[in-house]
Amino acid sequence: MKISFCLLFALLVPVAQAQQLAPDVLVKSITEEVVAILKKDKDIQAGDSKKAADLIETKIVPHFDFIRMTRIAMARNWRLASPEQQKVLASEFKTLLVRTYSTALSNYRDQQIDYKPLRAKPEDAEVTVKSDVKQSGSSQPVSIDYEMEKTPNGWKVYDVKVGGVSLVTTYRDTFASEVRDNGVDGLIKSLSTKNRQGDRTKSGKT
Repeated sequence: MKISFCLLFALLVPVAQAQQLAPDVLVKSITEEVVAILKKDKDIQAGDSKKAADLIETKIVPHFDFIRMTRIAMARNWRLASPEQQKVLASEFKTLLVRTYSTALSNYRDQQIDYKPLRAKPEDAEVTVKSDVKQSGSSQPVSIDYEMEKTPNGWKVYDVKVGGVSLVTTYRDTFASEVRDNGVDGLIKSLSTKNRQGDRTKSGKT
């Protein structure tokens, strides 16, 4: 959960501003915005997952390339999906990630973030923004690397690596197994079912 928070709290800034900022400056600016919000929002601190999910949906989701994230998670199976299936998969994967990380916003406990100098050329269209996050009560920092791409709408995150491990590719084996057993439609159904179950749990239904 603490690691999941790192994915979220470095990705909040108005889209218009995001289009104008360098990737490392963007991440740092977002961090400051999120920290300011978390320190003031008692509902999110208390675990209001719906409010956290709404915050993610409106402020953080615009900074992700979910099509590319889904393509990475699907690997070679992405080519088996029709354009319409790819669109639905990306939508369901986005919903799954938002739901998975929505409670992470309530876990901010004054973590310290140190950003490393950006090693990139001005013409680079893809960069890695590296940072170390020191958890409260821990002397060992966790490396958080943001894989970003330059798009007409500004820099977008397409993967986050925590301690060198991709958060997107962790889904690859599960997705591959589902496609192998039940096809692309089976994977879509599985993701949709998980997301709908999350809706019922949130609303208190059984």
